[in-house]
Formats: sequence, C-alpha cells, structure tokens
Amino acid sequence: MDVRQLEYFLAVVDNGGFNRAARALFIAQPSLSQAVRTLEKDLGSPLFHRLGRRVVLTEAGHALIEPARQAVRSLEVARASVDSVTGMRTGRIGIASMPSPAVEPLSSMIHRFAGRYPGVELVLRAAPVPHAVIDAVRSGATELGLLSARELPAVSDVRLHPVERQRFVLVAPPGGPFTPGAPLPRERLAGQRLIVGEPGTGMRRLAEEIRMSGVDVTIAVESEHREALLPLVLKGVGVAIMAEAWRPLAERAGAVVCDLDPPAHVHLALVSRTGPLTPAAAEFLAVALAADTADRTRL
Repeated sequence: MDVRQLEYFLAVVDNGGFNRAARALFIAQPSLSQAVRTLEKDLGSPLFHRLGRRVVLTEAGHALIEPARQAVRSLEVARASVDSVTGMRTGRIGIASMPSPAVEPLSSMIHRFAGRYPGVELVLRAAPVPHAVIDAVRSGATELGLLSARELPAVSDVRLHPVERQRFVLVAPPGGPFTPGAPLPRERLAGQRLIVGEPGTGMRRLAEEIRMSGVDVTIAVESEHREALLPLVLKGVGVAIMAEAWRPLAERAGAVVCDLDPPAHVHLALVSRTGPLTPAAAEFLAVALAADTADRTRL
C-alpha cells in the first residue's frame, strides 16, 4: 500500500465513480482501476461493489475513508512543512463554509490572507449546516471550516475558534409595509410569507421560534440554496430572515433591511482539526483570528 493508492481510492469516493475520478486525476481510467485493485488485494477485501458504471462502497470501503484521508493529509502536512522553509510561496488550503459566513467574514479573511500569500491556492467547499462543516474537517476532506449557529456545538474531535457574532435582519421587498429605521417588533411580521433555509440553519430556527411565539406567519418557500433567498424577496415572493452578512448586498439590490426587536444573533467559529495543520492552514487561521481580535479591540 502507498499513499498514491489511497489518493486514488479517495478520488473515486469523492467523484462518485472511476471515470470521473480518472478525469479529475488526469490519468487513464485503466491505470486508476488497476491501482485500486492492487490496494484491494493488499487489504484483502473489496472496497467497491461494481454495478456496471456505478460503484458503491463496501463496508470495508466505508471503514477506509477516514484513515485514508488522515494518511493523505499527514503526507500533505509533511510536504507543506518542507516547502514552508522557502517562505510558503505555494500551498493549498481547503475550507468548508456555510453560505452566509462565506459572504462575510470569509471573503475578508481570504482578502487579507491572499494579500500576504498570493501563491497559496484556496479551495472553498459548500456545507449547508454546522454539522456538515464539522464533518468535512473531521474527515479530512478540508483542513478548515467556518460555521454559524445559534449556539456553538460542543465537540471534542475538532477545535472551534470563535470569530464573531452576527445579528439576524429582516430582508423585505421595496414598496412593502416595512421601512428601514427603528428595529422592527417581531409582532409586525404577522401575516407575512417567509422564505426560509432548510432545517438545521439558524435562520430556520429563528423563523420557527417566531411562529411558535404566536406570530401568524406562513412558510412560503424552503430553500437549500441560500443565494436564491434575496432574488425571491426582490420578486415579492415573501420576506426572509437572514444573517447580517447579507445586508450590504441586499441594500445595494434595493431590498429593505430591518433590524429585529428583540434582536437575535448567530455565533460564528472557525473549525480546525485537532492534529497538525499544514503551515498554510495554520497561517490562515492565525491571520483570520488576529484580524478578528483587532476588530473587537477597536469596537
């Protein structure tokens, strides 16, 4: 067994099949298949059920995923540590993020980091809910993550680094009953149609809390696509409760944005694994957290 074989195995898992994995790896499909068959022989167990062009992981294949990711990640750390001696001119960081934090503060974090280390490539992965971010980091699919939650989860197998707290705001179409200004009492939402995210998101939880408090609101649209919420609002489908990260974009697009009374907040945290990070990932974490500390100090 060698790390290359584990990389090939993970490529098949992540791409959903041998053909797509071979294209992603820029190798011939027969070479990939042979490498995986050799790995299966070394392990003494099949890793995939081959069903025509489809493949399904066996129990042994499922068991190999996390150790394989850790082995590949450890080699990446070793290579990156050697490369960093020359000044970290290159590198690659995988970051899993929920949609709203990806708007802000992740974009600012990347801007600061890229200004210092322009040769490091950053790969952003979508994760819709907090546990998806944590799973991506825990499994080694990414080194870092950024999540938001009404309360930060209690975890022991990854590290959470609190970043900031964001308010929830109401985003409404222009020409409606709402105008920016004083905070909007939640009771004023009575009779409104809400556009919400999927269960497990902070905005969905707040919408349910408002409804359970006796305010007569209707869920008009539930969307896993966070980027669809603002266009739906602007088309008059309903109003949305969104993280304040969306306020500048919503206001520039012509939407009405109101603070809520009483206010509600979501907590943001960077996520890292408990083991060693590549120098690039460790530096990204340091740059992001140092900037956040400076921002809080100025406030």
